Amino acid sequence: MSLFTALTIHGWISIAVVSAVFCTLWLRRGAPVDLLFLGGLVIVTVTGVITPQEAVAGFSSPAVLTIGALLVVAAALRRTGVLDWVGHHWLGRVQREQSAMLSLAAGLVSVSAFLLNTALVAMAMPVVLDWCRKRNISPSRLLIPVSYFSILGGVCTLIGTSTTLVVDGELRREHTRRQTAVASVLSQQGQQQPPVKDRRWEATEFNEQLRPMELFEIGRAGLPCTLAGGLVLLLLGRHLLPKRSDMVEQLGEKRREYLVEMEVRPDCRLIGQTVQTAGLRQLPGLFLIEIDRDGDVITPVTPSDVIRTGDRLIFTGVVHTILDLERIPGLIPAADTTYEFNPTARQQRHLTEVVLSRTSPLIGTTLRHANFRQHYNAAVVAVHRNGVRLTNKIGNIVLEPADTLLLQTRNEFVTTYRNSRDFYLVSSVEGDEPRRHDRALLAGVLAVLLVGWLAITSFLGKDFVNTDWAQSPWISVWQGVSAPEVIAIATAVLMILTRCLRVSDARASIDYQILFIIVGALGLGKALESSGVAQTLAEGVVAIVGADYPWLLLVMLYLITMLLTELITNNAVAAMLFPLAVALAWQGDYNPRPFVMAVALAASLSFITPIGYQTNLMVMGPGGYRPTDYLRAGLPVTIVVTLTALFFIPRMWPF
Repeated sequence: MSLFTALTIHGWISIAVVSAVFCTLWLRRGAPVDLLFLGGLVIVTVTGVITPQEAVAGFSSPAVLTIGALLVVAAALRRTGVLDWVGHHWLGRVQREQSAMLSLAAGLVSVSAFLLNTALVAMAMPVVLDWCRKRNISPSRLLIPVSYFSILGGVCTLIGTSTTLVVDGELRREHTRRQTAVASVLSQQGQQQPPVKDRRWEATEFNEQLRPMELFEIGRAGLPCTLAGGLVLLLLGRHLLPKRSDMVEQLGEKRREYLVEMEVRPDCRLIGQTVQTAGLRQLPGLFLIEIDRDGDVITPVTPSDVIRTGDRLIFTGVVHTILDLERIPGLIPAADTTYEFNPTARQQRHLTEVVLSRTSPLIGTTLRHANFRQHYNAAVVAVHRNGVRLTNKIGNIVLEPADTLLLQTRNEFVTTYRNSRDFYLVSSVEGDEPRRHDRALLAGVLAVLLVGWLAITSFLGKDFVNTDWAQSPWISVWQGVSAPEVIAIATAVLMILTRCLRVSDARASIDYQILFIIVGALGLGKALESSGVAQTLAEGVVAIVGADYPWLLLVMLYLITMLLTELITNNAVAAMLFPLAVALAWQGDYNPRPFVMAVALAASLSFITPIGYQTNLMVMGPGGYRPTDYLRAGLPVTIVVTLTALFFIPRMWPF
């Protein structure tokens, strides 16, 4: 009781607000997470628990800025086709489910160590869904592993997950605050040493252990966790993951078939490959009817036929597979000679479906003579006639009422012709994103430079600051170019300036919900700290466990963090329990490093609920998962990873 009587009114307000946010998230699954955290932030601000300056400080947090910039970088990699190329070389030739699991493990773990998990899963899901659709395999067999492998790989480096960035941002803030406090104490005492009790504030002792993380530091315990958790998932995944047959049917694309003619340009990567090797016989809902080679027609097409420059490939297929074909560099629709294939000009165009009306002036004409560009500023990509599989040359088809045309149009086409008498229906095609293949190499180089520079600055940063060079006027320049948030923002800006990504697409790629959650969580964490709640809880835990048992303190902190993460969300818990980790170390007179790392790892490794980690929630819908699926598949992984983390943390960062 004495512990709680020590709390002030601000302490009780902080506890009430944080508890209300947690309970609402747990009891009302559809509650807007970002709104709840921002609402809680407003309450603790207007009640005076924290100042307005402390409330809005999260918007300038290095973690928030870095996450936002990396989401833009990921969008640029997707738009330039870098991710399509990665997907082709990653899963293109894999045929079996278990082989796909191995490829996912190797690819996702290695990439997620250097790319935010949320962005990586967003990019990997379409690749995996396409692979499942082509192999007639339920995505429920692979999408949970996509999330889990990304989570496991993310704890190998500082920049692998937003959770470690949040913890690192808190470390930077706490380190600076304590350095300022030490300088103030020394100044007041005339440069005399502070009392013995305050020696833990000195940079060489307690405060030194609150220094920012190095790039690979968390990997000392994170890498063993990754290996242990990945091994469990590979060995037991096939027995634990559900098989949703209804998801296979949804991927079946039981929609109308189009006739489409594709031209092989000189820069196409399929040149010299056989039809089988090029993967043109594996696309679902797609049939290669014939190859027109300088007037010579090859039909039927065999798997061993070789693709050559200038070939015209005639397919029947659904819209989704036509989009797949369009994304292959150097392969363009040839139904209309006005089709825009220049990468720069294509950014202003996208695909639209229209149904011809009886009064359309196109009725009775062939596509070759339709002059679509002249009439509608559009180009025909493919044609569908309900109930009839068209097998004629697409340019020779005589258009009839109710024919459906797939068009390449300008952005204003839908608005302009939505009510036109020429068409019964006008609608945009979802998922059509023109690729800037001419910028793929540049985008890839910028991404590699980003990761490389982050690694270099992480290795050199501490050594530079601790040398005489730190007194040089160039130190301010180094501090600017070595800050992760500055590097990430600079890369994102370069992606836009080099036209790898449009400004509008860059804005749309930023997930503001994630950023607002982090900002709100940082504010609530500050409220718990400023009101004395974190210190009071730390004293209570130490009183119950005993200050002589640091390992038991570490276990309790890890389990509390893990439990709250599974019930709420990772970034919020990391931000709010960071002050508790520091307070526990302070109260017990221990090194704060192992306690901080325990919070970072426990808040990053969430497997048994869909709401604990953003990526788990992202795959829930596409995989057709239920909450019990995460519990069944994630519990063995969680047990093994927890034991591994608790074994390595105190050995890598002694108390």
